[in-house]
Amino acid sequence: MGTAAGDVDERAPPVRFEELTRQTVPSPGGGDAAVSADWWRGATIYQVYPRSFADADGDGSGDLAGVRSRLGYLADLGVDAIWLTPWYPSPMADGGYDVADYRAIDPAFGDLAEAEGLIADAFAMGIRTIIDVVPNHVSSEHAWFRAAVAAGPGSPERDRFWFRDGRGPRGEQPPNGWTSNFGGGAWTRLTSPEGTPEQWYLHLFAPGQPDLNWDHPDVRREYQDILRFWFDRGVAGIRIDSAALLAKDPRLPDLPDGTPDAGAHPYVDRDELQDIYRGWRRIGDSYGGDRVLIGEIWLADVDRFVRYLRPDILHSAFNFDFMTAPWDARRLRRSIESTISAHAVVGAPPTWVLSNHDVTRPVTRYGRTDTAFAFDTKRFGTPTDLGLGTRRARAAALLAMALPGAYYLYQGDELGLPEVEELPLERLQDPMYARSGGVDPGRDGCRVPIPWSGDIPPYGFGAAGGRTWLPQPDDWGRYTVNAQLNDPDSMLSLHRDALRLRRDLPDLGDGALEWVRSEPEVIAFRRGPDLVCVTNLGTSPAHLPRHTGVWVTSRPMEGGRLPPDTTAWLRLRH
Repeated sequence: MGTAAGDVDERAPPVRFEELTRQTVPSPGGGDAAVSADWWRGATIYQVYPRSFADADGDGSGDLAGVRSRLGYLADLGVDAIWLTPWYPSPMADGGYDVADYRAIDPAFGDLAEAEGLIADAFAMGIRTIIDVVPNHVSSEHAWFRAAVAAGPGSPERDRFWFRDGRGPRGEQPPNGWTSNFGGGAWTRLTSPEGTPEQWYLHLFAPGQPDLNWDHPDVRREYQDILRFWFDRGVAGIRIDSAALLAKDPRLPDLPDGTPDAGAHPYVDRDELQDIYRGWRRIGDSYGGDRVLIGEIWLADVDRFVRYLRPDILHSAFNFDFMTAPWDARRLRRSIESTISAHAVVGAPPTWVLSNHDVTRPVTRYGRTDTAFAFDTKRFGTPTDLGLGTRRARAAALLAMALPGAYYLYQGDELGLPEVEELPLERLQDPMYARSGGVDPGRDGCRVPIPWSGDIPPYGFGAAGGRTWLPQPDDWGRYTVNAQLNDPDSMLSLHRDALRLRRDLPDLGDGALEWVRSEPEVIAFRRGPDLVCVTNLGTSPAHLPRHTGVWVTSRPMEGGRLPPDTTAWLRLRH
């Protein structure tokens, strides 16, 4: 049993990474398991949003000491790796994705020694660590950008970014018509110390996130050094944020009418990216072959997407098509089929994820009339049926865990947490809310600190009676880890049981899938000789294939049939 909220953590003192052998990794179930260079192909990877995971110092914001104190929980849950969103110094213009210094830790989270201790502690428990790198941009507080602003127009320091004069008689119009991913324009104009309007700089996200110029050799060298810095400290993988946006057409042309030809978009999926990541892959491979590069790549063109997964480029990439798909059997099966077939061409494993720190939580989304996800459809006041959404989220989790490849789990989804949609407007921090003029509620609702114990906020997240950086709802006592640990029907128990089976059954994780004939509203497939996964997305109970037992099910059977919005893993042999 791992350390639950409120319990005393009696683990041994932290083990320094340099003291650990590279030959064996303790498995979470106990004992040693030989290191596999391709561990990532079938891993369960748990996303930690440190600010909202656990608060050890009582300031209302999560920290790395808090994560270290909960590693026993993660080991018992059955995860193989944790992915931590940015922990670097940052003004938090975009939740830490505006990085000011890649070789340090934000004091709100701890320090470099704490990060190294976390990496080592996790590794000693059989849990590898993946961190975020955000190469498209840095913070406006980064030393490079501050130097560029101070140096003035035409200076070498500005060549590392995209500074341009404006259009119009007095340069009052931005250099082109590009828009920010957070809404509004993608250019901000500087003002000189004397108050004179100056040049504009590009930011595809918030103004506090100036885009880097990846044509500049300093930028390429810097990020290669950053990879080495963290690999030297035992990090097992790098998750590359906004991985398809780095390269820009140096002419900075306006967007063309219609869809541009493949590779011809002025800043999305340009061919130059392949060489950038090929260089990164060489660095990762030089550390022994078990380090992994994971791309956040939002591309509708599957053929373009898998180019990033060729054997000498990235190891893996997030599957956003599956994550954003509606609760519909035909649509999900089409996504599964296209994902598996596309990845097979390059020999890469698929990834399966239902949510992350940017996306509406599954129990809320699946309870809506429109169960798909898209950023431009998020609005205040969208009704949801949490009972229906929870049933579907349970079924979706078992479906995703049974698919071949790696499975990603966002913190709190194993507890069935809903999206918090009634946060006080004055507490919202996401720039998507501000830059949409208050139309888009932003992403804060899925980032609320998670509950560990007790009946009132902060639910064991931090010091009793403390104020958390985002407020927790008053009815979250039923969602706490302690409330669910010993309830066999809880969302947490479902995840613990399924993840244990996912590790113990040799045909789950990476491998092959064989479709099983089923009714139109049912998805059914075989994984090896002893397991069939069946998901009923229809409105009536579904017939089941012949089986000898049930490994796990998201809801009880009804007279030998599978209820609507339910997944079962069926045993085929005695």
